[in-house]
Amino acid sequence: MSEHGLREVEHEVTVSAPAADVYRLIADVANWPRIFPPTIYVDHVERGEREERIRIWATANGEAKNWTSRRTLDPQALRIEFRQEVSTAPVATMGGTWIIEPLSETESRIRLLHDYTAVDDDPKSIAWIDEAVDRNSRSELAALKTNVELATASEELTFSFEDTVQINGSAKDVFDFINEAHLWSERLPHVATVRLDEDSPGLQTLEMDTRAKDGSVHTTRSYRVCFPHDKIAYKQTTLPALMNLHTGYWTFRETETGVAASSQHTVVLRAENITKILGPEAGVAEATEYVRTALSTNSRATLGHAKDYAEAKR
Repeated sequence: MSEHGLREVEHEVTVSAPAADVYRLIADVANWPRIFPPTIYVDHVERGEREERIRIWATANGEAKNWTSRRTLDPQALRIEFRQEVSTAPVATMGGTWIIEPLSETESRIRLLHDYTAVDDDPKSIAWIDEAVDRNSRSELAALKTNVELATASEELTFSFEDTVQINGSAKDVFDFINEAHLWSERLPHVATVRLDEDSPGLQTLEMDTRAKDGSVHTTRSYRVCFPHDKIAYKQTTLPALMNLHTGYWTFRETETGVAASSQHTVVLRAENITKILGPEAGVAEATEYVRTALSTNSRATLGHAKDYAEAKR
């Protein structure tokens, strides 16, 4: 604690990875949904050589929040300073620094510094922020340690793909179909039940039960960030046994003949479960094919129904 109302805290972790590699992982915000459990989605508002503005959507104590931060990148010193421009209540101000310190050629220390104040210096709010910062910092650093140290293995286990359907309709109608997930149990045969919450516009919590081809029902939970009428990004938070991570986005691009609607997926496989689920002979290639087929089948089915919906509106 320093001046009245200002909290200053520090968390750190030691990782078995070169400092420069760690810095690169944190510097590129596209990695964040993959390496930080609370992060749902990040995009750039402005981007310079050393200065940038980013928008972050993340969970804090189980609630989805979003904010814009300015970052100053210093690759020589392996430091990244960040400051929220407009914080979300109960946070009044929030900032800090990532400091990566080389301990040897193969080991480094990550220090994460935070300073923050609460709206009206409210003690309950300060306690809430203390808990959120502590939980997220521990979670972020533990995940960062895991992801940095498994980077080589994760490369083999990580894959991305995209399915695109051409639709003779408007981007708004296709976007609406994907956005209105609360209607999916009526509109999509593979969806049994849906629970959709949208506490703030464009930030959704989606829980649904989907039917597999064998008749079994699986519950999935995702956070979604919606940008009318261009994109819906999401991160799945309850994962099937074969996945360590699943993020993705839907995009709706106007073309001369209508809309190119795409569904993109990024997956990290859970290596230790491959033989348990797919049999003793199965490896990464078989697991990749299995997961890709399952996700692609559902995405293409959803895009097919979105196509029918949008084209019927013309």
